Amino acid sequence: MSTLTPTNTDILRQAFDALRTRDLDGCLALMTEDFIINIAGMPHQRRGAKAWKENVAVILTAFPDLDFRIEDVIAQGDRVAVRMTFTGTHTGEFMGASPTGRQIEYDSYEIYRFENGRIAEEWINSDILSLLQQVGALSGTRLAAMYLAGHRTKLALALGVLLGALVRHGLGQTPVPSA
Repeated sequence: MSTLTPTNTDILRQAFDALRTRDLDGCLALMTEDFIINIAGMPHQRRGAKAWKENVAVILTAFPDLDFRIEDVIAQGDRVAVRMTFTGTHTGEFMGASPTGRQIEYDSYEIYRFENGRIAEEWINSDILSLLQQVGALSGTRLAAMYLAGHRTKLALALGVLLGALVRHGLGQTPVPSA
């Protein structure tokens, strides 16, 4: 009787199950020794078990009850992509934000590359802006200002066109009373 070899998707699910139970060594057993970490916004890659444990410690210290739902899994060749929703309670410091006790929920889009049946590399793109807003480190007003600042040229152009139209059509003029 033949034994089925686990697929990359099976291995990734095993890793997530181990993470859910905080079995970090179980996660690491499913990774290559020179596991590569790519996180959106991080200026450089990190590598290896120590770096991975440090990253996990940051999130689990801030959200000790962190849990997740896997919403979608797509696999092709040596890659597995997942869309996940994370939930938890902000009871520890996170990126400069003191604990608030607030419930959080954010999405993460992740791609994993496999080598010889082990996870060799990850690309993580989590909705950190939403998470920072939920823990009070970034207000809605500041987030809107950041968004608008990125579009200031478009806003200035639109405002100029609007003002030009008003002047051209005399909409900004006060009518002179007739005698």
